[in-house]
Amino acid sequence: RPVRPYLLDGSAIVTAMLLAFAIPPYSPWWLLLCGCFFAIIIAKHLFGGLGYNPFNPAMVGYAVLLISFPVNMTSWVLPLSLESFPHDLSNTLSLVFTGHLLDGTPILDALTMASPLDTLKTELRLKHTVVEAFTSNDLYGFVGGIGWEWVNLAILAGGLWLLHKRIITWHIPVGLMAGMGLIAFMFNLIDSTHYASPFFHLSVGATMLGAFFIATDPVTACTSNPARVVYGFLIGILAYIIRTWGGYPDGIAFGVLLMNMAAPTLDYYLQPRVFGHRRGKKHKHRSKKS
Repeated sequence: RPVRPYLLDGSAIVTAMLLAFAIPPYSPWWLLLCGCFFAIIIAKHLFGGLGYNPFNPAMVGYAVLLISFPVNMTSWVLPLSLESFPHDLSNTLSLVFTGHLLDGTPILDALTMASPLDTLKTELRLKHTVVEAFTSNDLYGFVGGIGWEWVNLAILAGGLWLLHKRIITWHIPVGLMAGMGLIAFMFNLIDSTHYASPFFHLSVGATMLGAFFIATDPVTACTSNPARVVYGFLIGILAYIIRTWGGYPDGIAFGVLLMNMAAPTLDYYLQPRVFGHRRGKKHKHRSKKS
């Protein structure tokens, strides 16, 4: 098949951008290259290209990277460390392509650390409470992680713009946030010392990115509105389960991939009623009567 149309349709750029959002910013260049290869070549074009892939390509690439290179994928930048080690574009490119700063200094351990979700999970396994975890670490802000709150608010604003432009519908984002918020509220209500509030789970990790930009992929998501709500709701529940009891810091990607498999089944059982079906039956009954 000709390559040019697939390079110019913009889908590869969208996949790469979503994948770039999901990995730490100082990851080596080959990490993103491997992720894009699995996302575009394996997850999309081996199934027939755009419109035929059953799984979200960006999340396939992310899942492969997370399983294969867990250290690189969990070394996030601590925002407060940037005050001591300010990085401009040249230093950032040097870190990405060489692993060192321009003066030859290697990446310092103080510059990167685990994400707020991963740190909270570690603290809870050490028998600390949620409050103790929040007060003993400098990476937590008002309701979530420092810096992560603003990123999620910015992504929320972008998602609302997509809704305003009618590029996506509200069903999947509302369903996902409702599913995660409801189960987080239930467990927080049962034991607030070991389960964080729903506001925390909505403001950290890839919640907003998944709700508005990943789960709403028209190719791999459900098509009917009732199925979309259930689809998003179950992604939120699965993501919370993986976050809380699973071995990975965030569960959005795995929740999306699992529900990609269930999307055809949901569409089959939650089909909208055919318009005018009952009315036709009544008309047929009346004609027989007459």
